[in-house]
Amino acid sequence: MAPSRPPATREPAARDEAVATIERGLSVLRLLAAAGTGRMSRGDLVRATGLARSSLDRVAATLCRLGHLRAEGQDLLLTPRVTEFGNTYLAAARIPALADAARRLADELDETVSVSVPDGDGSRFVVRCPRSRAMAVAFRVGDLLPAERSASGPLFAADWGAPTWERLRRRVAGGPAGDAFPALPPTPGPGAAEADFTARVEEARRTGAALDDQTVEPGVIAVSLPVHGPAGDVVCAVGVVSHTSRHTVDGLARRALPRLRECADAMAAELARPPAGDPGPAPGSGEATARRLRAAKEEDGPAFLQSLARGLAVLGVLRAPGGLTLARTAEATGLPRATARRALHSLTALGYVTADDTGRAFTPLPRVLELGYAAQSAVRFEELATWHLADLVRRIHDSSSVAVLDGDDIRYVARVATTRIMGVDLAVGTRLPAQVTAMGRVLLAGLPPADAERRLARCSARVPGGLRHTLDAARRDGYAVSDEELEPGLRSIAVPLHDRNGRVVAAMNVAVHAAHRSVADLKDNVLPRLAHTARRIEADLAAATEHTDAAAPV
Repeated sequence: MAPSRPPATREPAARDEAVATIERGLSVLRLLAAAGTGRMSRGDLVRATGLARSSLDRVAATLCRLGHLRAEGQDLLLTPRVTEFGNTYLAAARIPALADAARRLADELDETVSVSVPDGDGSRFVVRCPRSRAMAVAFRVGDLLPAERSASGPLFAADWGAPTWERLRRRVAGGPAGDAFPALPPTPGPGAAEADFTARVEEARRTGAALDDQTVEPGVIAVSLPVHGPAGDVVCAVGVVSHTSRHTVDGLARRALPRLRECADAMAAELARPPAGDPGPAPGSGEATARRLRAAKEEDGPAFLQSLARGLAVLGVLRAPGGLTLARTAEATGLPRATARRALHSLTALGYVTADDTGRAFTPLPRVLELGYAAQSAVRFEELATWHLADLVRRIHDSSSVAVLDGDDIRYVARVATTRIMGVDLAVGTRLPAQVTAMGRVLLAGLPPADAERRLARCSARVPGGLRHTLDAARRDGYAVSDEELEPGLRSIAVPLHDRNGRVVAAMNVAVHAAHRSVADLKDNVLPRLAHTARRIEADLAAATEHTDAAAPV
């Protein structure tokens, strides 16, 4: 179990500076995630963390450089890249292997199904399979509920020791739990008494199941069962969630429990199987990471906090089920063993990482999910891409767009326009023939060969010859140009956007009036910045879509 949630960071006195620096960075990410919008001003963060403004600015500069934050004026915002930390925990805990059984159960029962793990005196969602209804449960992967206001809490509390019970008593005595549990709906009344929760825990021990009759929110009911790991311990709980407009809690239990037991058994069997391969460090990945960190330090100087960057690099590689040793952690990050050891010990002290019984293998704890995973894993592609488009447009003063292939056309899914007397006037949702646009050519060039040939046969009948040669050039060069072929005076250059598996899923362009830029100008001065922006979008997309398709372009 993870340790209790620490308060907001204060300036450390006599503490290890590496731990303190990592704690400051994680505190900023945690506060931004708890803000709901993922946005806070620097002044508000200074007040919330107790950091000096200069310290906050160095933390922010480092997190922005790493791609986890972006700055808009005096505001700081989370980016989808922060989901890589939650992805690390989910992979290490083998949560994706449990999701298929949960989805099947949701489809069979036509009810929302969730999987939760114990996290201190709370229960954190790690799988959500919702139903599309007007009355739908809105919790997200990464959200944390107090044990006494969840279906899985009694199952986890059955194994608690005295320190966790004492922590719950202190928290309940302190009043509403909203600060520690930002996803929790407002308490409709005084909340569950400890005696009520204790009775639910005893019932869970006796029956092996837990019922939740509207302790989260009026109308919400659930039934939950434990999932046991190979050692016999409760590693997670799977539950069916519904509403009193559909069932009573006893009626839901009668309907769901038989299939829920089968689902829990299937999950336990999956966890008992050896992991399907060790997602250890890819060859050369550690050296590449170390080079990036060295380059950032050389370019940014004192503004770049190496200990924070190294700590986050270590946190991001702990993906192996069963844990990663110090030697493999150092290999995966390219850090010296002593540096990797300090980072691991810092993350362990802060409650984000734990060591196995031998002290040799390190794994992330579910608390890692509080670093922005819930909100950023639900970001839509248009939102993910638009900020990068806007940043590019600010730099080059020309319009930029993203499109996907839709039949034989392209369809615009994101766009940021520049301000000119004569501009390119196209809106999100606009469709254009793929074969005469730069983005369309990049998308056609990225298709599997058989699909590309079928479309070429259709397009070639409507377009003068040479399209096949144009697509071959786009594959070879990694970009395509349309020079006044769609419309006189309109010139554009485009590059592909790849998903985490390397497939071309969208294209990104810069479009200009022919009087403003020549083709040579586009290639020499725009293409490098366009390609760099595309790589940044791809990095965010890869992180945001590892375990969910919410951010996938459609």
